[in-house]
Parts: sequence; structure tokens; C-alpha cells
Amino acid sequence: MTEPILLKVSRLKVAYGGIQAVKGVSFEVKAGELVSLIGANGAGKSTTLKAITGLQPVADGEIEYLGQSIKGQGAWDLVKQGLVMVPEGRGTFTRMTITENLQMGAYIRNDTREIEADIDKVFGIFPRLKERRSQLAGTMSGGEQQMLAMGRALMARPKVLLLDEPSMGLSPIMVDKIFEVIGDIYAQGVTILLVEQNASRALQIANRGYVMESGEVTMTGEGRTLLNDPKVRAAYLGE
Repeated sequence: MTEPILLKVSRLKVAYGGIQAVKGVSFEVKAGELVSLIGANGAGKSTTLKAITGLQPVADGEIEYLGQSIKGQGAWDLVKQGLVMVPEGRGTFTRMTITENLQMGAYIRNDTREIEADIDKVFGIFPRLKERRSQLAGTMSGGEQQMLAMGRALMARPKVLLLDEPSMGLSPIMVDKIFEVIGDIYAQGVTILLVEQNASRALQIANRGYVMESGEVTMTGEGRTLLNDPKVRAAYLGE
């Protein structure tokens, strides 16, 4: 039985002023998949995610989630429907504690007892956050803030989790940890769309991948197949 398509992007175009940043991109994410969207800086990956989540106007094309058009809907409405993004740059509430940040992730919910249980689950995934639960987010390292941003997104109980450049600016050890956690979250049954410049790591954990160049999807295939493709290796893995 084929898994249902949760997110489908068709012929998406996004422009900044007169510049076409995304030029007719199409891809899909099925239930239970981890799909990676890779490409160099400036390829249009993050712009695509912003268009999906209502943070960037769409010039043309269609975006469907759970079989319905969501083009033009705001991020607030999409979170309530289970489409949740961890933005590039993390965006933690720096003057709030770790626990308060996690509580903010559950702002659409009012099931107090289950919210507390979900905070405990997040602390189970990120023991480092549990140790520092009363610490202000702004005093944490970049890697710790990335963990917090991911944990905060999980508090909304996403059906599809969008991750925008989660490894950017992190130390190699912290990159290892973040990819380990992405794998753990996926293993718990969360469908993931991962946008990432680190092509090697992204394709290693992906069921399928799409390669973006200059605002267009130029290649697609299973993660391992793309990882071993000579063109991908030459362009993104320095081989």
C-alpha cells in the first residue's frame, strides 16, 4: 500500500522584487518519509520552506498539505494543522528559560497535563536541556539553542516537521548530535522535510532527496543513490 502524500509542492515560483528565487519547483513528501532538500547556499531551499509555511508570498504554483491547498495561509494556521518549521537561525526566545520556550511551543494547546508529559519527552530526547531547564535561552551555545528550537517545535505535535539548515554554524561534534537527534525524531514516526547544506549528512539519513540549483530541482532520487552519484559528489562533497 502506497503511503499518502502529506505535502505536495507543484510548479512553485517565488520572487524577491524582480529576481526569481524559486523557478517552478515541484516535490512531495509522503507519510513516514524523511526527505532532504539539498543545494548550495542561495539555491532557493530556505525560500521554498518559507513559501510553504506562509512566511513568503508565492508568485505562482500550488502547495498542498493533507490534500488541501494551503497557499496563502498563515504560519499560525499551519501549525494548528500540524505543519511545523524549525527556522534557520533557531529563533529561540532568548529572555525566556528553556522550560518557558518549550511551553511557548505548545501555545496552541490547552491540555495542561499532556503538555507537561511532552516537556518530559523532549527532556528525554535532549538531556542537556533538562539539566539546564531554568537557564535563559540566550545564554546557551548555538548547538543547545538548536536543540531547544527542535524541542519547541515538537511541543506542537507536528505531522510534518520542516527543518531549515539545522547544522549551520555548529561545531562538528554538535552536528553529529543534531543529526543523531533528527534520526531519533524520525524513528518516533514524525515525517520530516530537511533543508540542509551538508549534503552528505542529509542524504545519509534521507529516504529520498531533491537537489536544488539556482531555484530549480535538478535531480531527485533515493538518498543513498544521490549520495553515490558522481555529479552530486563532485558538486557537494568535494570529490
